[in-house]
Amino acid sequence: MELIVPPKQNHQGFCSFHYDIHKKKTSGHRKDRNFPCFNSPSVEILVVKKQGSRKQRRSGVKVFAVSFTETFSTNGGLRLSNAERMPHGKGRGQVQGNSSHSFEEFESNNYLRRLVRNGELEEGFKHLENMVYHGDIPDIIPCTSLIRGFCRVGKTKKATRVMEILEDSGAVPDVITYNVLISGYCKSGEIYNALKVLERMSVAPDVVTYNTILRTLCDSGKLKQAMEVLDQQLQKECYPDVITYTILIEATCKESGVEQAMKLLDEMRDKGCKPDVVTYNVLINGICKEGRLDEAIIMCSTGRWMDAEKLLAEMLRKGCSPSVVTFNILINFLCRKGLLGRAIDILEKMPKHGCTPNSLSYNPLLHGFCKEKKMDRAIEYLEVMVTRGCYPDIVTYNTLLTALCKDGKVDIAVEILNQLSSKGCSPVLITYNTVIDGLSKMGKTERAMQLLFEMRERGLRPDIITYSSLVGGLSREGKVEEAIDFFQDLEGMGVRPNSVIYNAIMLGLCKARKTDRAINFLVHMVSKGCKPTESTYTILIEGLAYEGFTKEALELLNELCSRGVVKKSSAEQVVVKF
Repeated sequence: MELIVPPKQNHQGFCSFHYDIHKKKTSGHRKDRNFPCFNSPSVEILVVKKQGSRKQRRSGVKVFAVSFTETFSTNGGLRLSNAERMPHGKGRGQVQGNSSHSFEEFESNNYLRRLVRNGELEEGFKHLENMVYHGDIPDIIPCTSLIRGFCRVGKTKKATRVMEILEDSGAVPDVITYNVLISGYCKSGEIYNALKVLERMSVAPDVVTYNTILRTLCDSGKLKQAMEVLDQQLQKECYPDVITYTILIEATCKESGVEQAMKLLDEMRDKGCKPDVVTYNVLINGICKEGRLDEAIIMCSTGRWMDAEKLLAEMLRKGCSPSVVTFNILINFLCRKGLLGRAIDILEKMPKHGCTPNSLSYNPLLHGFCKEKKMDRAIEYLEVMVTRGCYPDIVTYNTLLTALCKDGKVDIAVEILNQLSSKGCSPVLITYNTVIDGLSKMGKTERAMQLLFEMRERGLRPDIITYSSLVGGLSREGKVEEAIDFFQDLEGMGVRPNSVIYNAIMLGLCKARKTDRAINFLVHMVSKGCKPTESTYTILIEGLAYEGFTKEALELLNELCSRGVVKKSSAEQVVVKF
């Protein structure tokens, strides 16, 4: 039999425990022996085995070591190494022989552990097969790590094979090993295989096992199947925890609405499971989303907001303090509804509940002010953020820059862009694209081109949106030849122009009364596999009419309408321009 006792710490890094070698039946006298071990990186806990008959135990006691750092499970208990299997027999020679085999097995498991630690998964798998072939029993701990490693790289079949080898070898995988494999299947979207592992587990599943499966089912929109798994969980007397219920409440909010989710909350309480801040956040978020869906009846939305307020009050009454996330959900909802005043009230209440607003608290407010074209208020709250020690993130600045560019205030946008780096916030691709597009639309393509070179110097790679803005800007300014040169440079760089770029150049050519060249661009466009849009054809038709070919333009328009290429409503708009 094997005996493992929690270690008792001694001086200088030693640990020890008592082991009852034998008992005398007559006096009941017990003789204890103290086995010390030094806490080295690889040997930290002693495992002592009593084996065979009483005579064998007198003639020799088998001792081997396992790693302390790898044998504690997630719940704080020891994960035991696999027990040696020694045939019963007599004589010292047999014990020593088995001790030799045990040492070889121990070294073999140590080598497996090193391979897995170094990420040599395939070598580890080969070594595991070789171990089992020679009759060694693999340690479940490095095997669990091997399963986890294969799952992380998407090799779930290989991970399953490790489990099969482990089970066939006589080793007994624990619940952690099964949980790792189930989690791997769930992350790769193989929920069916995860459920099969659940069915054939040789140990009782724990709440982590079920939560992993329930999360995957709920995320896949399979709430009904998740509830069936919950029933199985209850039948096996594995009781749900707050995470279990929160997963199900969130899924119920999405699939069946908040009313059904509230019933689940009541059931949760009845079973003595106390909701936490995440549970309440899920419900508040669900209430807010339901309010957002009914745009037609604002009273319904206001009613839902009152429900959210009641839930917040209940949180406080039950002693569950709201988190920053709780307040941010509410602020985001109110700002989307245009209730900026109430959102500010919530923002100001946050410190009273021990919550410091972050950028996600302010960003919806800034977006709301920008949407209402209240740029002064938006900039005012940007300054409030900074004075309160909350530094804006790139989302904050992108929101502000987009609004400024739409409002035609591109010079202020450029000024803010230039200050970003000094404020510890590096601009990203979308930041530059926003300002470049704003400048291009305001007839300032020269400044926009400077930003193109600047972003390249910063290591940012322009995308098709960047180029579309610049080509469109050049064409609108009548610099169509420059736009064509830029277009040719793009093709030389291996960039595949889209229909927006082709249309911009064709529009520029038609405005310059060069419709014949615009038609050549259409031919080039099709040859490059870029599908023309309705706008492509209406640009060319308007170009023909602009050059005096009104009859031909109308005939072409009618032909395209009859083929369904151009909508009737679009054709009517084109004719009005004639």
